[in-house]
Amino acid sequence: MEFMRLGEPGAEVPVIRENGRYFRLDTLTADIDGDFLANEGIERTRTALAAGQLAEFAAPDGVRIGSPIARPMAVLCIGQNYAAHAAESGDVPPEIPILFYKHPNTVVGAYDDVAVPPKAEKVDWEIELGVVIGKRARYLTSAENALDYVAGYVTSNDVSERDYQVAQSGGQWSKGKSSETFNPLGPALVPALEAGDPQQLRLWSKVNGEPRQDSSTADMIFSVATIIYHLSQYVVLEPGDLINTGTPQGVALSGRFPYLKEGDVMEVGIDEVGAQRQRLVPAVL
Repeated sequence: MEFMRLGEPGAEVPVIRENGRYFRLDTLTADIDGDFLANEGIERTRTALAAGQLAEFAAPDGVRIGSPIARPMAVLCIGQNYAAHAAESGDVPPEIPILFYKHPNTVVGAYDDVAVPPKAEKVDWEIELGVVIGKRARYLTSAENALDYVAGYVTSNDVSERDYQVAQSGGQWSKGKSSETFNPLGPALVPALEAGDPQQLRLWSKVNGEPRQDSSTADMIFSVATIIYHLSQYVVLEPGDLINTGTPQGVALSGRFPYLKEGDVMEVGIDEVGAQRQRLVPAVL
């Protein structure tokens, strides 16, 4: 069972995809958002589907696949969470999780175009496991039960502009992370039960069909559970919030590959969670 939102921006229909068929969720919720997740939306959906209470949705050919969650209140990101990526960035592995934020309006659909800002010259790709929070997490006492606060997982592309992130940062990374469309998400939200162990997922990326990243979440420095526990000491995590958990080695920042340019195509994916594809286009002024 996968949760999706189909249709044009602002008019997406919440659905689930089950065995290749789509079923409408609008009898249960207006959208796939924090309120839905916090009020046992995933379990209520399982019950309604099993009882035959969800109407089938005939998705039109070529229908847009939107972000699987409506705009989150917060997009929290963990930097340098793979040792090899920290090394290719010229840094030692962090001893505690590094936190930065992206603007929520960076979140777009899995196949939407990514808009290149007019002065951007160092646009980079970053495949990441995205974690969607299912219930409020605050001041957790340990990481042991932290995964109980996860609604599900998404494929996330933490698109970055490295000059904005480093040379123009003023000491913080968010300038290089927050341009519009810089966080394609989806195509689906996969409930935690279906996704399995979040530390045993292969993740990969390609640019113009050529391989770039190929790694596993097993190589994370800080596990998903540790990240949730740690963040909950500093910020109240709300249902529907998105956590990007870091990217493995193989990005342009390494110097091994050219930065992206307009017309390039990114493909990123995570086994058991989903794959996505975007073309880079100039931002409309």
